[in-house]
This record gives sequence, C-alpha cells and structure tokens, in this order.
Amino acid sequence: MPSGIRLTDHLFTVPLHHDRPGGEQIEVYAREVTADETRPWLVYLQGGPGHRSPRPLPADLASGWISRALKDYRVLLLDQRGTGRSTPATRQTLPPRGNARQQAEYLAAFRADSIVRDAEFIRRRLTGGAPWSVLGQSFGGFCAVSYLSTAPEGLAEVFITGGLPTLEGDADDVYRAAYPRMEDKNALFYHRHPEDVQTARAIAEHLREHETVLPDGTLLTVEAFQSLGIVLGTTDGAEKLHYLLEDAFVQAPTAARRPELSDRFQRQVESALSFAERPLYAVMHEATYAQGPEATAWAASRVRKEFPRFDAEQVLAQTAAPVLFTGETIHPWHFRTDPALRPLRDVAEAIARREDWGPLYDVGVLAGNSVPVFATVYTDDLYVDTKHSLATADAIRGLTTRVTDEHEHDGLTSSGTDVLDRLLGMARAAR
Repeated sequence: MPSGIRLTDHLFTVPLHHDRPGGEQIEVYAREVTADETRPWLVYLQGGPGHRSPRPLPADLASGWISRALKDYRVLLLDQRGTGRSTPATRQTLPPRGNARQQAEYLAAFRADSIVRDAEFIRRRLTGGAPWSVLGQSFGGFCAVSYLSTAPEGLAEVFITGGLPTLEGDADDVYRAAYPRMEDKNALFYHRHPEDVQTARAIAEHLREHETVLPDGTLLTVEAFQSLGIVLGTTDGAEKLHYLLEDAFVQAPTAARRPELSDRFQRQVESALSFAERPLYAVMHEATYAQGPEATAWAASRVRKEFPRFDAEQVLAQTAAPVLFTGETIHPWHFRTDPALRPLRDVAEAIARREDWGPLYDVGVLAGNSVPVFATVYTDDLYVDTKHSLATADAIRGLTTRVTDEHEHDGLTSSGTDVLDRLLGMARAAR
C-alpha cells in the first residue's frame, strides 16, 4: 500500500431489525482507509444491491477515486448487510433458515432502509455522534436518498453518482423507462460494430437449436445470452462485448461437423452471467423499487412483453433484424439457468409476490431537506433513468446537480479522480 495509508478492519454486531434491538443479530463489516485520522469521515455506499464494497488495491489508493477522497476524508468502505464479510445471504446460508416464506421474511430486512439504519448504528460508534459525509454510487445513491429521508441528522453532506432513484414510481415505471434506453445502447453498439449483427444472430440461432450447458452448469439460453448486454452501460462495455463475440465459434475441421462455441467464449460467458458472488442482486433487485402494498411480480419480464423487439424468437424469424441485448433486468429464468441461484428459486418467487413493502423515501422530508447534496447525473445512463433522476433532484431541497455526457454509469471508477473531484469542488464552492 502507498506510504502513510492505513487499512483497519471493523466488525459491528447490529440488530437484524433495528426496531427490535433485542432480537436476532447479524454482523456488518467495514474497512477504514485512512491517511490522516484528524479528517472527517466519508462512508461509501456501493452500488448493487448485493455487491460488496471495493477491495482497494495500491493503484486505487494512488490514482483512483479513493485517493482523491483521502485528501479530505478518512474513508469507510461498508459491506452492506448480506455482502462481503458481513453476515452473508447466499444459497449456502439461506435455506437453513426455513422455507421460502421464512427466507423471504428475513431478506425483507436487506433493503436500503435497513442499510441506512446499519450506517447510523455504526456512525454513533465511530464518530462519537458527529454527523458524517456519505458517497453513494448507483444503488448506494438510492440508499443515500433513503438516508436523507429517515436520518438526515446523521449527515454532514451527501455525494451521489448515478444514483438518484424515482421517489414514487414503481418497478413497472422503472422498466418502461429502461427498455427504450436498452434499445438505444444496442443501436450504438451495432453502429460501432455492424459485423456483430450477424455474429449475435448466429450465436442465438445456435443456442435455439442446441441445448448448451457451460462448464459450471449454467444453462446458456438465448435470453441468457441477450443478458450479456448489461455491460453496454459501462465505459468500455461495447468493446468488451465485441471482443467476446468476435471468436465465439470454433470452425469445424470438416464440412461434416458444425461450428462449436469456443471454450474461451463459454468460459467468459460463464463468468459474466454467474451471480455466485452477488446472489442478493438477483433476489432483491426489483424489491429495491418496491414501496407500498403491491407486489413487483417480476416487473422486468411483464414489461418486456411491451417491447417485442427484445423477443429473440420473433427477431430470428426476420431476415436481418439484430438480436437485442438486455440490460439490468432480472427474470424468473435466471433462477433456472444459474446454478448459484437455483436453490433460491422459491425465495425469489416469494419476494416477487410480497405485498407489504414499507416506504423507502419521504417526499415531504426531502422537500424540506437542509443537508448539502451534490449529485452527478449521466445523460446516457443505462441503469438509472435520467428523467427520473432529474425529477428527484428537483424534489430534494438544496440538491446541486451536475449533468454530464462525459462518462457512463461507472464514471466514479472509470474516470480516475475526475467525477469525485468535481463533486467535491461543487461542495467547496457552496460553503
């Protein structure tokens, strides 16, 4: 590690339900990264849901966003409940808790509202009660807005990158806005790599005609292949997808044998599709949009039917139409094709049917907000709708927005120090 930077482990025992402090307890882990212990705290809320916090490498501490943060703060990288070194929620740990209903009841306490209460629990132990700053990326920004709604007294300032959620829209609204953005990303991808139109069609035709099981047991269906498009929302995602496709097939040595999908292609697809390291992302993704009495009921799958261009069966029946890749959507078939998710199929169904979700945001509190908030909104964001984000920015009093087309959704990490430096500059100018 660079000289002068210290990493310190913290492990906290917190209530599973913070309104029942005497009930079941779980552990939440956080890693402190410090260059100067006199500096104020900045807690980082990772995107997801279900991703652990970053594990900083020397390069991150020398030139990444953490290096910029350390000039002004001591940084706390929080493994949100259920992820990383916090008490895990996976196919290995959930089934012993009981049936699908019981597992779903447990997981209902793993949304943004509970993550915020964990953060407040930890803040009171680390800061002596003083408010701290929060940086939320993507889903971490959703958590930050929930934080502003429920515990603004714990916040000195808030920074959000690519993570202003719709405040009152439901999962259906999110996906009706998402599929047109996916179409736009596909158009850009195929414009940049027109040769991939035929390659993607050939792969989809092959998968339609041949059951393909990858080495780890993943069933590679046409829909699963389409879901590789989730990378198209990142800085170098189009190139990654292109390079993946370019040598997908091993040409048959004789005319009597058909081309096969290459081992390299299968191995990389296997890695890209597996939820083994982030099962909560799949199980809880639509629940991050749920507020009120209605079930999400597999919103991404229901809404997809309103956009027939994503139906590969119809597309392949046409002469030259491109197979469209999909983005950040979770479907029931994920729990059939992915071996890491198959044991969680019933609990995912129970989560999808759940009807008693509590509110995540308080529009009235946000309208009267007094905490300084600075947010970066990306104009071409695949994962978080720009119009929704700007509407939310208008609804939060005192929020200063930077709208940019210079970066994709991963701008915080892909830009080095640029995105965070500009947000911190906005905060300095406002003081």
